[in-house]
Amino acid sequence: MLKKYSSISSTLLFLLISGINSFAQSVSKYIVVDQFGYRPAAKKIAVLRDPVMGNDAGESFSPGNSYSLVNSVTSAKVFTAAPSIWQNGKTDSIAGDKVWWFDFSSVTTPGSYYILDVQKNLRSYTFEIKEDVYNLVLKQALRYFFYQRAGFAKKQPFAEAGWVDGASHLGPLQDKNCRYYQTPNLASSERDLRGGWYDAGDLNKYTNWNGGYVLSLLRAYEDNAAIWTDDYNIPESNNGIADILDEAKWGMDYMIRLQNTDGSVISLVGLSSSSPPSKATGPSLYGNVTTSSALRAAATYAYGAKIYRKAGLACYADTLQKAALKSWNWAEANPKIVWQNSNTGVGVGNPEMDDYGRLMYKLEAAEMLFALTGDTKYRTFFDNNYTQCHMVQWYYVFPYEHEYQEILLYYTTLPNATANVVSTIKDRYLTGINGANNFGAYDSKKCGYMSQLDSYVWGSNNIKSMQGLIFYEAVKYNILPARNADAMTAAEGYIHYIHGLNPLRLCYLTNMSKYGAENSVTSIWHSWFSFDSPTWKKVGSSTYGPAPGFLAGGANSQYNVNSCCPNSCSGNNQKCTDPTALSAVGQPPMKSYADINDAWPLDSWSLSENSNGYQVSYLRLLSKFVKQNGSVIDMTKNCIVTNLEENVFEKESTFELYPNPTPGNFFIQNMETQDY
Repeated sequence: MLKKYSSISSTLLFLLISGINSFAQSVSKYIVVDQFGYRPAAKKIAVLRDPVMGNDAGESFSPGNSYSLVNSVTSAKVFTAAPSIWQNGKTDSIAGDKVWWFDFSSVTTPGSYYILDVQKNLRSYTFEIKEDVYNLVLKQALRYFFYQRAGFAKKQPFAEAGWVDGASHLGPLQDKNCRYYQTPNLASSERDLRGGWYDAGDLNKYTNWNGGYVLSLLRAYEDNAAIWTDDYNIPESNNGIADILDEAKWGMDYMIRLQNTDGSVISLVGLSSSSPPSKATGPSLYGNVTTSSALRAAATYAYGAKIYRKAGLACYADTLQKAALKSWNWAEANPKIVWQNSNTGVGVGNPEMDDYGRLMYKLEAAEMLFALTGDTKYRTFFDNNYTQCHMVQWYYVFPYEHEYQEILLYYTTLPNATANVVSTIKDRYLTGINGANNFGAYDSKKCGYMSQLDSYVWGSNNIKSMQGLIFYEAVKYNILPARNADAMTAAEGYIHYIHGLNPLRLCYLTNMSKYGAENSVTSIWHSWFSFDSPTWKKVGSSTYGPAPGFLAGGANSQYNVNSCCPNSCSGNNQKCTDPTALSAVGQPPMKSYADINDAWPLDSWSLSENSNGYQVSYLRLLSKFVKQNGSVIDMTKNCIVTNLEENVFEKESTFELYPNPTPGNFFIQNMETQDY
């Protein structure tokens, strides 16, 4: 016994002498960092927070006058300095906090670290500094789309063990035999509309939005092709084509199936829901054709033709180019065919566009077709109509119209674009990027958390990502070269916010502890990861929780429980007093979030629901800060066989080529096995 105590005493003495006292340090909710970490060259600032407004206003934190960056492996203090108070002690009313900044940007040595309040012996979460700090995060963000695929089995080794599921919506009267919503009993209306992605937490497929996701994935690739590798562990990996192009092709193949022989395009396919999705048995129904769907499809096909031709898929590019021309021509002949799906029972969101949105879609289709074909009629349409974009009329750049602003910016890169139009677009963007909510906010340090946004509404994390892209695009389109470094620093600040640099210390990606985030979202509003699922509802209180890497919608200052509360919710009145949900009500905007996924009457979808739109905005922004790992893919190939020749939707296709595209080795499998 004496020998045992002597051994313990010796160990304690060693720890004291060596200065390794991290066991006595507590992780503090008042010391906030990007939980994944920082690139060596990045601006690296931890936020120290004293709650002033909101649920935690009764708490108090006053930081010590000495903070250190500590190597988590050796416990060595590699940098020590005093924190600086933000805005002379002013409270950030959007965050509800008084804040200090601890700037450790001078440290560039790769390693694992944490921030330490030396006097209080409190520390932050552990994070890394290294060039490829976000590479694994990016992989999970893209793998999200694999889990969102409709009609595709999620099998190991591609799916992680907790999120294996069969191919959904391939049963009788589902996607392969989808019927028109007004004639669900009429076999002659059947169409093969399999594929695509579940749009969000609901499993429906909206053409306008799906096209936008494909376009954004392709833009992300074109922005920086070298970083996109072929090893994301999706079924198409290692086929010699960047996995982001494989994933975009999954969405593009579906877009082709939606096109009719006259060039019109079906606007929506409604799918039934279940947890897991493979258990859904309800019929799939498709809606009407619309002008906006044809225009969005034309732009998507045309841009895809350009990108996939460069990638060596010439036959596929030919198919896409033909499709683009057909949809443009149909939209020209049918300029205002609209369909509102509200109250039709098909889908839950309404993707229809107003006149302004439809014009923006047509501008996009025109520029993509001009880039693809060189036909000046498309340039003429663009030149005659671009001034109707709000950016041109208002001299204003803001995230809610990021998509439309980039339509104009992209035109400035096209050979033979009209010079004075290019000049006007760049001048307007320059005025806008120098405005009060862009560089003005950055220069004045308007946001204590370095990710300025004036309003936090449904989908705020998407808006955050788009604001970051606004800064990045000032660099991409050569708007203000003298401020490129500032623009990239500003853009990266929005990534840090999503990764945990916010008042809640919450990484807004789901289930990321395995990838470095110690406090990530544990539940989202999603049909698969449902609030009543003992398998997937929440990390810690179900077997698995949601799959990794899903971006939650984010803080929403307009959130509240349903208006039926507190006494008119039938048998659910008791839910109205749920303390977690109520913790998001009436808070400062940045604190208006709760990690919940409950249904009515808590209506958590306006907080935690995912969306492919949110995901692709974040993914695209994150990719600007990812280091190339591995060699550049050789994309030079012979013409690739695809299963999507013209009018394929009218043919009975029982077999599929897999993988598709294929690098040379492939197998054929029977689609009737539902093992897509």
